[in-house]
Amino acid sequence: MNALAVVTGASSGIGYELAKVLADNAFDVVVVAEDERIDEAAAQLRLRSGGVRVEPVRADLRGYDGVESVVARVRALGRPVDVLAVNAGVGVGGDFVRDTSVDDNLEIVDLNVRSAVHLSHRLIGDMVERKQGRVLFTSSIAATAPGPFHSVYAASKAFLASFGQGLREELRDTGVSVTTLMPGPTDTEFFDRAGMQDTKVATGEKDDPAQVARQGFEALMNGDDHVVAGSLKNKVQAIAGRVAPDTVKAKMMRTMTEPGSAEE
Repeated sequence: MNALAVVTGASSGIGYELAKVLADNAFDVVVVAEDERIDEAAAQLRLRSGGVRVEPVRADLRGYDGVESVVARVRALGRPVDVLAVNAGVGVGGDFVRDTSVDDNLEIVDLNVRSAVHLSHRLIGDMVERKQGRVLFTSSIAATAPGPFHSVYAASKAFLASFGQGLREELRDTGVSVTTLMPGPTDTEFFDRAGMQDTKVATGEKDDPAQVARQGFEALMNGDDHVVAGSLKNKVQAIAGRVAPDTVKAKMMRTMTEPGSAEE
């Protein structure tokens, strides 16, 4: 029987590509997203990967019940989870006080942070009992610096980077590995959905989500603590993030993320 992977945010972008590379490597996959495209994504995965079982789950992970519904569907399969890829995330661009709503920002916290903690607690416990499993958190290069004009999103990704590293250390003798994936700007729907189309970061070069997913998968299977995926520029930014003061990093980030910066 194939090993089983669970991937959230899998209807498009990096999540879909992660599900694809897992299926290509003979994992059965439970793919999760809130939108109806998850059924189409599952159908495409089945077509390209004969013999692999793909189970779509449509759930809104921003709410407690949505996460619990995913856990229930996974456990109903009666099979252990070998890989958990916590990838679902959302962002919103603009001035925190003047351009964005409190609901927009709380949705980021609920999806990027709360649901990651909730789902991880439910499923990693079973891995620890079995003394076997791999976990991948999709953070971001945005985690390495304060993020003006997407401040809550950047902070949520910093949370995931810290959470992943903390869990890795806790679980180091359990047979469960934790890896953090840190992509840079990637060619997905993120910038359109976040309302950041007029920013320099949105109009600049972007990485291929398939490449990012492959690098994440390789790091996951190697048991690496993290991987900065994509271009060399991302790796340079990650290194600079360790040494530059936050005030400097915030000013530099502003030039990339401020609304209208694409025209400068």
